[in-house]
Amino acid sequence: MNQLQAAFYEGNQRIRIGACTPVPPGASEVQIRVSYCGICGTDLHVFHGAMDHRVHIPQVLGHEMSGTVVTAGASVQSFAPGDRVTVRPLAPCGHCPACHAGHSHICHNLKFIGIDAPGALQSLWTVPVHTLHRLPESLSLEQGALVEPIAVACHDVRLGGVASGEYVVVLGGGPIGLLVALVTRSRGARVVVSEVNPFRIKLAREFGLDVVNPLETDLVQKIMDETGTAGADVVFEVSGSAAGAEMLTKIPRTRGRIVVVAIFSQPPKIDLFRFFWRELQLRGARVYEPEDFEAAIALAASGSLPLDRIVTAIQPLEALAEAMHELEGGGPVMKILVRCAES
Repeated sequence: MNQLQAAFYEGNQRIRIGACTPVPPGASEVQIRVSYCGICGTDLHVFHGAMDHRVHIPQVLGHEMSGTVVTAGASVQSFAPGDRVTVRPLAPCGHCPACHAGHSHICHNLKFIGIDAPGALQSLWTVPVHTLHRLPESLSLEQGALVEPIAVACHDVRLGGVASGEYVVVLGGGPIGLLVALVTRSRGARVVVSEVNPFRIKLAREFGLDVVNPLETDLVQKIMDETGTAGADVVFEVSGSAAGAEMLTKIPRTRGRIVVVAIFSQPPKIDLFRFFWRELQLRGARVYEPEDFEAAIALAASGSLPLDRIVTAIQPLEALAEAMHELEGGGPVMKILVRCAES
Protein backbone atom coordinates (compact mmCIF):
# COMPACT_ATOMS: atom_id res chain seq x y z
CA MET A 1 0.00 0.00 0.00
CA ASN A 2 1.91 3.05 -1.24
CA GLN A 3 -0.85 5.64 -1.46
CA LEU A 4 -2.31 7.23 1.65
CA GLN A 5 -5.71 5.74 2.45
CA ALA A 6 -8.39 5.95 5.10
CA ALA A 7 -11.53 3.97 5.93
CA PHE A 8 -14.63 6.15 6.31
CA TYR A 9 -17.77 4.98 8.10
CA GLU A 10 -20.71 6.43 6.14
CA GLY A 11 -23.66 5.02 8.12
CA ASN A 12 -25.89 2.00 7.47
CA GLN A 13 -22.96 -0.44 7.77
CA ARG A 14 -21.14 1.20 4.87
CA ILE A 15 -17.37 1.59 4.80
CA ARG A 16 -15.69 3.60 2.05
CA ILE A 17 -11.98 3.40 1.38
CA GLY A 18 -10.70 6.74 0.10
CA ALA A 19 -7.77 9.08 0.07
CA CYS A 20 -6.26 9.98 3.42
CA THR A 21 -5.88 13.73 3.77
CA PRO A 22 -2.99 14.27 6.19
CA VAL A 23 -3.55 16.88 8.91
CA PRO A 24 -0.37 18.86 9.69
CA PRO A 25 0.35 18.64 13.41
CA GLY A 26 -0.13 21.70 15.57
CA ALA A 27 2.48 22.82 18.07
CA SER A 28 1.54 20.16 20.66
CA GLU A 29 0.52 17.41 18.24
CA VAL A 30 2.27 14.61 16.37
CA GLN A 31 1.56 12.91 13.08
CA ILE A 32 1.79 9.12 13.15
CA ARG A 33 2.13 6.60 10.36
CA VAL A 34 -0.35 3.99 11.59
CA SER A 35 0.92 0.44 11.19
CA TYR A 36 -1.90 -1.66 12.66
CA CYS A 37 -5.33 -0.99 14.12
CA GLY A 38 -7.47 -3.54 15.91
CA ILE A 39 -11.25 -3.78 15.58
CA CYS A 40 -13.13 -3.80 18.88
CA GLY A 41 -16.71 -4.09 20.08
CA THR A 42 -17.13 -0.31 20.11
CA ASP A 43 -16.21 -0.18 16.43
CA LEU A 44 -18.90 -2.78 15.76
CA HIS A 45 -21.45 -0.70 17.69
CA VAL A 46 -20.60 2.27 15.48
CA PHE A 47 -20.74 0.08 12.35
CA HIS A 48 -24.26 -1.01 13.33
CA GLY A 49 -25.38 2.60 13.68
CA ALA A 50 -25.79 2.47 17.47
CA MET A 51 -23.57 5.53 17.95
CA ASP A 52 -24.66 7.69 15.01
CA HIS A 53 -25.70 10.37 17.50
CA ARG A 54 -22.01 10.85 18.35
CA VAL A 55 -20.21 10.11 15.10
CA HIS A 56 -19.74 12.89 12.57
CA ILE A 57 -20.37 10.99 9.33
CA PRO A 58 -18.24 10.34 7.35
CA GLN A 59 -15.89 9.37 10.15
CA VAL A 60 -12.60 7.51 10.36
CA LEU A 61 -12.93 4.93 13.14
CA GLY A 62 -10.36 2.95 15.10
CA HIS A 63 -8.36 3.41 18.30
CA GLU A 64 -6.48 0.17 19.09
CA MET A 65 -3.28 0.99 17.22
CA SER A 66 0.46 1.08 16.82
CA GLY A 67 2.61 3.23 14.59
CA THR A 68 5.63 5.44 14.12
CA VAL A 69 5.95 9.18 14.61
CA VAL A 70 6.44 10.99 11.28
CA THR A 71 6.32 14.64 12.31
CA ALA A 72 6.27 16.36 15.69
CA GLY A 73 4.85 19.80 16.40
CA ALA A 74 7.08 22.74 17.27
CA SER A 75 6.63 22.46 21.03
CA VAL A 76 6.91 18.66 21.23
CA GLN A 77 10.14 17.58 22.91
CA SER A 78 9.30 14.15 24.30
CA PHE A 79 8.81 12.41 20.94
CA ALA A 80 10.65 12.56 17.63
CA PRO A 81 10.26 11.11 14.12
CA GLY A 82 10.92 7.39 14.14
CA ASP A 83 9.61 6.76 17.65
CA ARG A 84 7.33 3.72 17.91
CA VAL A 85 4.13 4.57 19.78
CA THR A 86 0.58 3.71 20.69
CA VAL A 87 -2.19 6.16 21.53
CA ARG A 88 -4.40 6.50 24.61
CA PRO A 89 -7.38 7.87 22.66
CA LEU A 90 -8.99 10.15 25.24
CA ALA A 91 -9.57 13.90 24.98
CA PRO A 92 -10.89 15.22 28.33
CA CYS A 93 -12.16 18.78 28.70
CA GLY A 94 -9.92 19.63 31.65
CA HIS A 95 -12.45 21.75 33.53
CA CYS A 96 -15.38 19.53 34.62
CA PRO A 97 -15.74 18.14 38.18
CA ALA A 98 -14.25 14.77 37.17
CA CYS A 99 -11.20 16.41 35.60
CA HIS A 100 -10.72 18.67 38.65
CA ALA A 101 -10.91 15.57 40.88
CA GLY A 102 -8.11 13.89 38.91
CA HIS A 103 -10.38 11.51 37.01
CA SER A 104 -10.02 12.94 33.51
CA HIS A 105 -10.42 9.49 31.93
CA ILE A 106 -14.12 9.69 32.89
CA CYS A 107 -14.46 13.39 32.12
CA HIS A 108 -18.09 14.54 32.00
CA ASN A 109 -17.43 15.87 28.49
CA LEU A 110 -14.97 13.19 27.37
CA LYS A 111 -14.26 12.94 23.65
CA PHE A 112 -13.16 9.49 22.55
CA ILE A 113 -10.75 9.71 19.64
CA GLY A 114 -11.96 7.28 17.00
CA ILE A 115 -15.63 7.97 17.77
CA ASP A 116 -16.07 11.66 18.48
CA ALA A 117 -12.97 12.59 16.44
CA PRO A 118 -11.18 10.92 13.52
CA GLY A 119 -9.51 7.64 14.45
CA ALA A 120 -6.61 5.43 13.48
CA LEU A 121 -7.93 3.55 10.44
CA GLN A 122 -5.88 5.71 8.09
CA SER A 123 -2.31 5.90 6.86
CA LEU A 124 -1.39 9.14 8.66
CA TRP A 125 -3.06 10.21 11.91
CA THR A 126 -2.54 13.45 13.86
CA VAL A 127 -3.16 13.38 17.62
CA PRO A 128 -2.25 15.42 20.74
CA VAL A 129 1.15 14.49 22.13
CA HIS A 130 -0.33 13.85 25.60
CA THR A 131 -2.07 10.75 24.22
CA LEU A 132 1.17 9.00 23.22
CA HIS A 133 2.89 6.09 24.94
CA ARG A 134 6.25 4.82 23.75
CA LEU A 135 6.55 1.21 22.63
CA PRO A 136 9.76 -0.68 23.44
CA GLU A 137 11.80 -2.13 20.58
CA SER A 138 11.20 -5.61 21.98
CA LEU A 139 7.48 -5.34 21.21
CA SER A 140 6.41 -5.81 17.60
CA LEU A 141 4.08 -3.27 16.04
CA GLU A 142 1.51 -6.03 15.57
CA GLN A 143 1.52 -6.73 19.31
CA GLY A 144 1.73 -3.02 20.06
CA ALA A 145 -1.76 -2.66 18.57
CA LEU A 146 -3.04 -4.83 21.44
CA VAL A 147 -1.78 -2.49 24.15
CA GLU A 148 -5.05 -0.52 24.27
CA PRO A 149 -7.29 -3.53 25.06
CA ILE A 150 -4.66 -4.86 27.48
CA ALA A 151 -4.79 -1.45 29.20
CA VAL A 152 -8.57 -1.88 29.55
CA ALA A 153 -7.94 -5.21 31.29
CA CYS A 154 -5.21 -3.75 33.51
CA HIS A 155 -7.58 -0.97 34.58
CA ASP A 156 -10.37 -3.45 35.32
CA VAL A 157 -8.13 -5.72 37.38
CA ARG A 158 -6.61 -2.77 39.25
CA LEU A 159 -10.03 -1.39 40.17
CA GLY A 160 -11.10 -4.87 41.22
CA GLY A 161 -8.21 -4.95 43.71
CA VAL A 162 -7.25 -8.47 42.61
CA ALA A 163 -4.60 -9.96 44.89
CA SER A 164 -2.46 -13.07 44.64
CA GLY A 165 -4.28 -16.19 45.79
CA GLU A 166 -7.78 -14.81 45.32
CA TYR A 167 -10.53 -16.69 43.49
CA VAL A 168 -11.76 -14.68 40.49
CA VAL A 169 -14.56 -15.34 38.00
CA VAL A 170 -14.75 -13.65 34.60
CA LEU A 171 -18.19 -13.74 32.98
CA GLY A 172 -17.55 -13.56 29.23
CA GLY A 173 -14.56 -14.84 27.27
CA GLY A 174 -14.39 -12.39 24.37
CA PRO A 175 -11.23 -10.34 23.70
CA ILE A 176 -11.57 -8.14 26.80
CA GLY A 177 -12.80 -10.96 29.05
CA LEU A 178 -9.93 -13.16 27.93
CA LEU A 179 -7.42 -10.36 28.59
CA VAL A 180 -8.97 -9.69 32.02
CA ALA A 181 -8.50 -13.37 32.82
CA LEU A 182 -4.88 -13.37 31.63
CA VAL A 183 -4.02 -10.18 33.53
CA THR A 184 -5.74 -11.62 36.61
CA ARG A 185 -3.65 -14.78 36.33
CA SER A 186 -0.49 -12.70 35.98
CA ARG A 187 -1.35 -11.20 39.40
CA GLY A 188 -1.24 -14.67 40.94
CA ALA A 189 -4.98 -15.19 41.30
CA ARG A 190 -7.01 -18.31 40.51
CA VAL A 191 -9.34 -17.47 37.62
CA VAL A 192 -12.38 -19.19 36.13
CA VAL A 193 -13.88 -17.99 32.84
CA SER A 194 -17.57 -18.47 31.97
CA GLU A 195 -18.18 -18.57 28.20
CA VAL A 196 -20.60 -20.26 25.76
CA ASN A 197 -18.84 -19.76 22.40
CA PRO A 198 -17.04 -23.04 21.48
CA PHE A 199 -14.14 -21.30 19.70
CA ARG A 200 -13.51 -18.97 22.63
CA ILE A 201 -13.74 -21.86 25.10
CA LYS A 202 -11.19 -23.87 23.14
CA LEU A 203 -8.79 -20.94 22.80
CA ALA A 204 -8.97 -20.01 26.48
CA ARG A 205 -8.32 -23.60 27.48
CA GLU A 206 -5.31 -23.68 25.18
CA PHE A 207 -4.02 -20.73 27.20
CA GLY A 208 -4.31 -22.86 30.33
CA LEU A 209 -7.39 -21.10 31.71
CA ASP A 210 -10.15 -22.90 33.59
CA VAL A 211 -13.22 -22.37 31.39
CA VAL A 212 -16.83 -23.34 32.10
CA ASN A 213 -19.75 -23.36 29.69
CA PRO A 214 -22.65 -22.39 31.99
CA LEU A 215 -25.10 -24.03 29.57
CA GLU A 216 -23.44 -27.38 30.31
CA THR A 217 -22.02 -27.00 33.82
CA ASP A 218 -23.58 -25.51 36.96
CA LEU A 219 -21.27 -22.51 37.41
CA VAL A 220 -22.60 -21.62 40.86
CA GLN A 221 -22.12 -25.17 42.13
CA LYS A 222 -18.58 -25.33 40.74
CA ILE A 223 -17.58 -22.11 42.46
CA MET A 224 -19.16 -23.11 45.76
CA ASP A 225 -17.48 -26.53 45.63
CA GLU A 226 -14.08 -25.00 44.92
CA THR A 227 -14.34 -22.26 47.57
CA GLY A 228 -15.86 -24.26 50.40
CA THR A 229 -19.23 -22.55 49.78
CA ALA A 230 -17.64 -19.12 50.34
CA GLY A 231 -17.91 -17.81 46.78
CA ALA A 232 -15.60 -15.80 44.55
CA ASP A 233 -13.49 -12.94 45.85
CA VAL A 234 -13.93 -10.92 42.65
CA VAL A 235 -16.39 -11.21 39.74
CA PHE A 236 -15.90 -9.39 36.44
CA GLU A 237 -19.00 -8.98 34.26
CA VAL A 238 -17.70 -8.73 30.68
CA SER A 239 -20.47 -10.47 28.76
CA GLY A 240 -22.98 -7.62 28.62
CA SER A 241 -25.75 -10.22 28.76
CA ALA A 242 -28.86 -10.56 30.89
CA ALA A 243 -27.61 -13.96 32.03
CA GLY A 244 -24.33 -12.40 33.13
CA ALA A 245 -26.11 -9.67 35.08
CA GLU A 246 -28.25 -12.29 36.81
CA MET A 247 -25.23 -14.45 37.63
CA LEU A 248 -23.01 -11.70 39.04
CA THR A 249 -24.83 -11.58 42.40
CA LYS A 250 -25.03 -15.34 42.86
CA ILE A 251 -21.34 -16.15 43.00
CA PRO A 252 -19.42 -13.56 45.10
CA ARG A 253 -18.45 -14.28 48.69
CA THR A 254 -19.56 -12.14 51.61
CA ARG A 255 -18.24 -8.62 50.91
CA GLY A 256 -17.05 -9.84 47.52
CA ARG A 257 -16.24 -7.34 44.76
CA ILE A 258 -18.09 -7.07 41.47
CA VAL A 259 -16.64 -5.10 38.57
CA VAL A 260 -18.92 -4.25 35.64
CA VAL A 261 -16.83 -3.95 32.49
CA ALA A 262 -19.42 -4.59 29.77
CA ILE A 263 -21.71 -1.95 28.33
CA PHE A 264 -25.41 -2.68 28.87
CA SER A 265 -27.60 -0.94 26.32
CA GLN A 266 -30.66 -1.65 28.46
CA PRO A 267 -30.82 -1.70 32.30
CA PRO A 268 -30.53 -5.36 33.35
CA LYS A 269 -32.38 -7.11 36.15
CA ILE A 270 -30.09 -7.36 39.21
CA ASP A 271 -30.80 -8.97 42.59
CA LEU A 272 -30.25 -6.03 44.96
CA PHE A 273 -31.25 -8.18 47.93
CA ARG A 274 -28.01 -10.11 47.53
CA PHE A 275 -26.07 -6.85 47.75
CA PHE A 276 -27.75 -6.15 51.06
CA TRP A 277 -27.55 -9.71 52.34
CA ARG A 278 -23.85 -10.25 51.64
CA GLU A 279 -22.64 -6.63 51.76
CA LEU A 280 -21.38 -6.91 48.21
CA GLN A 281 -19.33 -4.17 46.55
CA LEU A 282 -20.11 -3.03 43.01
CA ARG A 283 -18.09 -0.72 40.83
CA GLY A 284 -17.87 0.18 37.20
CA ALA A 285 -14.67 0.23 35.17
CA ARG A 286 -14.48 2.47 32.14
CA VAL A 287 -11.51 2.80 29.75
CA TYR A 288 -8.13 3.42 31.46
CA GLU A 289 -5.65 5.83 32.97
CA PRO A 290 -2.02 6.49 31.95
CA GLU A 291 -0.65 4.03 34.51
CA ASP A 292 -2.79 1.27 32.98
CA PHE A 293 -1.20 1.88 29.58
CA GLU A 294 2.28 1.69 31.08
CA ALA A 295 1.35 -1.52 32.91
CA ALA A 296 -0.07 -2.95 29.67
CA ILE A 297 3.06 -2.11 27.70
CA ALA A 298 5.28 -3.75 30.33
CA LEU A 299 3.09 -6.84 30.43
CA ALA A 300 2.93 -7.11 26.63
CA ALA A 301 6.71 -6.68 26.34
CA SER A 302 7.34 -9.32 29.01
CA GLY A 303 6.27 -12.06 26.61
CA SER A 304 4.04 -13.66 29.24
CA LEU A 305 0.82 -13.15 27.28
CA PRO A 306 -0.08 -15.28 24.21
CA LEU A 307 -0.61 -12.19 22.06
CA ASP A 308 0.09 -13.87 18.71
CA ARG A 309 -2.68 -16.39 19.42
CA ILE A 310 -5.17 -13.68 20.35
CA VAL A 311 -4.81 -12.17 16.86
CA THR A 312 -6.89 -14.33 14.54
CA ALA A 313 -6.02 -12.49 11.32
CA ILE A 314 -4.37 -9.40 9.84
CA GLN A 315 -6.33 -7.82 6.99
CA PRO A 316 -5.65 -4.91 4.62
CA LEU A 317 -7.56 -1.69 5.06
CA GLU A 318 -9.65 -2.51 1.99
CA ALA A 319 -11.06 -5.57 3.78
CA LEU A 320 -12.33 -3.64 6.81
CA ALA A 321 -16.05 -4.12 6.06
CA GLU A 322 -15.57 -7.87 5.56
CA ALA A 323 -13.64 -8.06 8.84
CA MET A 324 -16.50 -6.26 10.62
CA HIS A 325 -19.01 -8.78 9.32
CA GLU A 326 -16.74 -11.67 10.30
CA LEU A 327 -16.46 -10.39 13.86
CA GLU A 328 -20.20 -9.79 14.27
CA GLY A 329 -20.87 -13.36 13.11
CA GLY A 330 -19.55 -14.75 16.39
CA GLY A 331 -17.59 -17.54 14.69
CA PRO A 332 -13.99 -18.72 15.11
CA VAL A 333 -12.44 -15.27 15.50
CA MET A 334 -11.00 -13.37 18.46
CA LYS A 335 -9.14 -10.26 17.30
CA ILE A 336 -8.59 -8.92 13.78
CA LEU A 337 -5.90 -6.35 13.07
CA VAL A 338 -6.07 -4.04 10.06
CA ARG A 339 -2.84 -3.09 8.29
CA CYS A 340 -3.09 0.66 7.70
CA ALA A 341 0.35 1.41 6.26
CA GLU A 342 3.50 -0.49 5.47
CA SER A 343 5.77 -0.80 8.52
